[in-house]
Amino acid sequence: MGSKFYETPNIDQLAEAGMRFTDAYAATTVCSPTRASILTGQYPARLQVTDWIHGHVRPWAKLQVPDWTHQLPVNTFTIAEALRPAGYISASIGKWHLGDEALGPEMHGFDLNVAGDHRGQPPSYHAPYGIPTLDEPNEQEYLTDRLTDEAIAFVSDNSDRPFFLFLPYYTVHTPIEPEDTRLSKYEAKAEAVKGEWAHRNPGYAAMIESLDDNVGRLLKKLDELAIADQTVVIFASDNGGLVLPSSPWGPVTSNWPLRSGKGSAYEGGVRVPLIVHWPGATVAGAVDGTEVISADIYPTILEIAGVVDPNETTDGLSLVSTLRGESPLVRDALYWHYPHYHPGGASPYGAVRVGRYKLIEYFEDMRVELYDLDEDIGEFINLASTLPEQTVRLLEMLHAWQSEVGAQMPTENPDYDPARALNFTR
Repeated sequence: MGSKFYETPNIDQLAEAGMRFTDAYAATTVCSPTRASILTGQYPARLQVTDWIHGHVRPWAKLQVPDWTHQLPVNTFTIAEALRPAGYISASIGKWHLGDEALGPEMHGFDLNVAGDHRGQPPSYHAPYGIPTLDEPNEQEYLTDRLTDEAIAFVSDNSDRPFFLFLPYYTVHTPIEPEDTRLSKYEAKAEAVKGEWAHRNPGYAAMIESLDDNVGRLLKKLDELAIADQTVVIFASDNGGLVLPSSPWGPVTSNWPLRSGKGSAYEGGVRVPLIVHWPGATVAGAVDGTEVISADIYPTILEIAGVVDPNETTDGLSLVSTLRGESPLVRDALYWHYPHYHPGGASPYGAVRVGRYKLIEYFEDMRVELYDLDEDIGEFINLASTLPEQTVRLLEMLHAWQSEVGAQMPTENPDYDPARALNFTR
């Protein structure tokens, strides 16, 4: 589905069995804040978790980033904590990256934590892994396979009771370290498309195939346990694809026709896949163009489970009526707040999408860009001066939202040095 270079038959099959959202968004352009939003239903700006933990540092940039929160706040309920009173057992298997070891998944309602710690990427995808919360194997194995083994063990042990499995695979995050057994096939495919710039990174493609195979393994186990018809499966991503040359094979991927990638304010940085398979509710092969965001996952899961939301404030909206085909989701806008710098291209910005229009405001010079995503999904034509009334309306909405959620803003940097402004120290 989509790329002719990557091979994802199991994920494609999941999409054909459930509902696929074409206009789904990550809550930010990087990982930690988006997963915080998934787990709590709140915007990263409200949580004040607005960058990957612990973030890049540009000490001589024009703006100084705010003193943001480097952990998932313990005073906000997660999906696991909300489901616990209803008898659910919960496991977090894979990437955590939402605080140091003392603030791991166990502190946020999860009964089991496998392979989650403070890091956002593994020291290695090949054993030994060097992850304190994952026992080292006695033989050679691949991390993506191992996480699926752990997930299969969890669902097998708990197939007779309600469970919540949070399975954020480390793949396809850097380092780009594929299995050797898969690599040669994609090296041959890459040679056949030599000269094309879109998708031709064999290492990345091999890692995607591994992810797809393991999604298939887990879905097959649900069938074998005769619980597939009782299990809701949600497949999503926490940011757009990485387009930087961060692998031995050059640029990692392309999000074309979307502009740019991870670390950017543009669609390539925040628009992500979202597939929901809810047996008995979603119509097979359904495609929905509703604008949805990571924060919607939390209230959706709680409504499906029949659980009352314990949080005082939830920014996400339940997708249950949409998934059932009963009524479309009605929302005023989607918002983003990223008061940070990122090598992927972002300088501190805020953004809002209202229907077909998306506005971006960059905090360094308060530059504004407005795009019509229906006509210009690649965000090439800035309409800010052409549609001044629309621009002012969206800008006012963005500023009102920033005030309402308490969005932390960057400030002037007293150490600003134009000659060194682009230098990162982390």
